Amino acid sequence: MERKAIAFAVAPMMDWTDRHCRMFHRQLTAHALLYTEMVTALAIRHGDRQRLLGFDSREQPVALQIGGSDPAILAEAARWGEDFGYREINLNVGCPSDRVQEGRFGACLMAEPELVRDAVGAMRAAVSIPVTVKCRIGIDDQDDDRDFDHFITTVAQSGCTTFIVHARKAWLKGLSPKDNREIPPLNYDRVYRLKQAHPEFTVVINGGIESLDQACAHLGHVDGVMLGRSAYHQPWLLHEVDSRIYGRPASAATALEIVERMKPYISGELARGVWLQHITRHMLGLFHGQPGGKHWRRVLSEQACRAGAGLDVLDRAVAEMTRHAPHLAVAAE
Repeated sequence: MERKAIAFAVAPMMDWTDRHCRMFHRQLTAHALLYTEMVTALAIRHGDRQRLLGFDSREQPVALQIGGSDPAILAEAARWGEDFGYREINLNVGCPSDRVQEGRFGACLMAEPELVRDAVGAMRAAVSIPVTVKCRIGIDDQDDDRDFDHFITTVAQSGCTTFIVHARKAWLKGLSPKDNREIPPLNYDRVYRLKQAHPEFTVVINGGIESLDQACAHLGHVDGVMLGRSAYHQPWLLHEVDSRIYGRPASAATALEIVERMKPYISGELARGVWLQHITRHMLGLFHGQPGGKHWRRVLSEQACRAGAGLDVLDRAVAEMTRHAPHLAVAAE
């Protein structure tokens, strides 16, 4: 099978993939596509757009994920996203939470493929950047290849050709969002079959992928992979993305040097009134699996939340970690 493109992305995750998280992840990989948390189209229309959409150009390439179902409002939100400089607009058709369903967006829209088609068509007409869709392989009893293919091909009538697929169906009633990430079984083969049936589409697979070895295996069947919680909790795996996924030189920086690279950004954010913990909470897993990692996490967890906490907390966390794992300090020299 000829692969149209190779792609790697860090999944949009509510309360996690904010601009501080993306800046940190960008120190580890230059080429992975990063996503915002989902922002509702109505919030973009009525809210503080600088707060909701603003980001640092050093985070690029970044995609904006939007939630909603009204084509006109989604088109307006997409225009704002393009104006702010995002490289892609993604429509969330995969989140199964009750709150999201009450707003008539997320996974429940898989039951309305014509509406999704019209919404994506309106968004595509409003912007010049790509508009993509993130969905599940099915919902409730709408759970076979025919249902999935009907949804995808209907949405594709809008001109959309890129689909990011979480390879689990979603139960819209009875399961929490957490359960919907774990209980419905993974069905990677259904995503593979979508790509086989429609080679003209760019298909990116998501769900349960925990390592770059697994990601590379999936790339034998689809065009791209998206990692979520594993990339967040074990961010050092992103350090190999550029070389293993994109065939580009990997950064030679050590994890301790990544900490140093973050300091100018953190200093600037502290000067703007941002609390240290809002940034360092995303960095807790940097030394995952390292002997001194728990000491790094402990110092940051206990001290970064204090009023006035500054860069000295990072220095103490590094000192405590390297006291218990002196080989890390030696490797950084």
